Amino acid sequence: MSTRFADKSVLVTGGGSGIGRAVALAFAREGARVAVAGRTAGPLAETVELIGRAGGKAVALTGDVTNTQDAARLVRETVEHFGGLDVAVNNAGVLGGLGPVADIDEADFQRVFDINVTGTLLAMKHQIGHMRAHGGGAIVNVSSSLGFHKRLEGVGAYAASKAAVTVLTRAAARDHIGEGVRINVVSPGPVETAMSGRPGESAEAKAERMAAEVPLGRTGAVEEVAAAVLYLASPEAGFTVGADLVLDGGITA
Repeated sequence: MSTRFADKSVLVTGGGSGIGRAVALAFAREGARVAVAGRTAGPLAETVELIGRAGGKAVALTGDVTNTQDAARLVRETVEHFGGLDVAVNNAGVLGGLGPVADIDEADFQRVFDINVTGTLLAMKHQIGHMRAHGGGAIVNVSSSLGFHKRLEGVGAYAASKAAVTVLTRAAARDHIGEGVRINVVSPGPVETAMSGRPGESAEAKAERMAAEVPLGRTGAVEEVAAAVLYLASPEAGFTVGADLVLDGGITA
């Protein structure tokens, strides 16, 4: 166990799988006490169990960040369990509203923005509220290279929502660094999660497609995204404010 985040309390939203789970595990390996948050109890419990097996300390918190009361409660319960909130990672997100812009279902579009954008806003609002009253902290939001950096056909709603997350993060960074809250964002490209696959696509077909589409020749690993998140949250990144760290194997280089 590393001690880079020893005695630090960390809240990770969307921590039941994929990038969020990898981030939670990485913080725990480096000594943090981790509150793993999400809407579904089962996957959160699995993440907490994995952390416990590795000798770490974690708690599962269910809640929906699109609800301001839930977003506030997640902060409050993290503080109650671990005595504070030093780092927050806002990873909760959804891919939806697929299809050409003129054909997007309006309810699907709203759902994507509710979760990806409003959820990030409400989570940050309450996290910053606690941090600025208790000596500061660090926040890392998870966006996507699809959005601010790149567009593809048929994913306009998702791309627009993630572009909004990127800009919202950088605006918050400027607004709150004077209060001791340091905020940055990571923008992964295709990562080895279900979200990067196409319907019915085999692992072999996906690997072949990634070899052609990604200059590095492969998808990213969730652990690589987690490493970037931990860097941005760490004292080593103390002069890094409002950065957007793109992790896409060279797609947008």
